[in-house]
Order: sequence, then structure tokens, then C-alpha cells
Amino acid sequence: MAEEKKIKKKKLSKKLLLKSNDHEVEKTEKKKEISTEKIKKGKKIKRSIFKGQAHIKCTYNNTVITITDMNGAVLGWSSAGLLGFKGAKKSTPFAATKVAADVTEKIRKFNLKELMIFIKGVGGGRESSIRGLAGAGFDVSLIKDITPMPHNGCRRRRPRRV
Repeated sequence: MAEEKKIKKKKLSKKLLLKSNDHEVEKTEKKKEISTEKIKKGKKIKRSIFKGQAHIKCTYNNTVITITDMNGAVLGWSSAGLLGFKGAKKSTPFAATKVAADVTEKIRKFNLKELMIFIKGVGGGRESSIRGLAGAGFDVSLIKDITPMPHNGCRRRRPRRV
């Protein structure tokens, strides 16, 4: 009875392991070769971008700054909520300057020099976020307000009958 159990265990182990030691060595060598190839392929090329766009969204509740290249691919972003500001403090000018400092630190590796700023919204951090970006060493070439404005709006509702 004990001999039969040993035989069954050997059969199971044969299925899991390869039959000879030579094959095991070959398999491990192949795995090492594959891993070295992946390291060679996975190296990133450092991009150097000279001109970009800053999209600032200032609402009554938050300030979000996104920096993109000229095609619109996002390089880095930050918001007041991400930095830990809560409640009414998120929409303050102080929070907006901190957001600008954080996003410039994130995109420092791209060597960005010139920015076109597009600002949207009516929040408290509009001017201070622009000043924060300009103070971080960027050359501001354009400041454009793209806040959506209704041209005539929706149709008014019918008058109430009393």
C-alpha cells in the first residue's frame, strides 16, 4: 500500500518537472535570454519638447491644470483636490499657485520652455494660476479665455397659468 502511494507521487512529480536535468537547464537559459531582451526593448527615449499648452480649469470648487504638447498629448496634470485641499480651500488663489508649482515639477523632465495658456471657468484661482506658471520660468506666449458663453441660451419655459 505504501509502495503504491510512492509510485503515484512520483508520477505526479514527473508531470510537473521535466524528465531530464538537461532540459531544465535549457529552459532557464531561455528565460534569462527573454528577460534581457525585454530590458533592451523597454528603454524609453527621452522626449524634449520646447513648446506646449497649459489648460487651466477654474471652477467654484476646484482648480485643475493640465499641460500638453502641441498635439494635445498630456505631459502632466494636477489639481487642488489632488494636493490635499478640501472644501472651500480648493478654489482659493493659494491652492491654484500650489497646483501650478506641482504640475511644473511633474513636467520638469520634458525641458518645456514656452507655454500657451488656455483658461476656462470663473473660479478664484484664475489669475494666480497664470502667475504661478509664469513664475516657474515658462515663457508665456498666449493667454486665451475659452470659458463657454451662451449666445442666446435655451428657449424660455411657458408662462405659468394661475
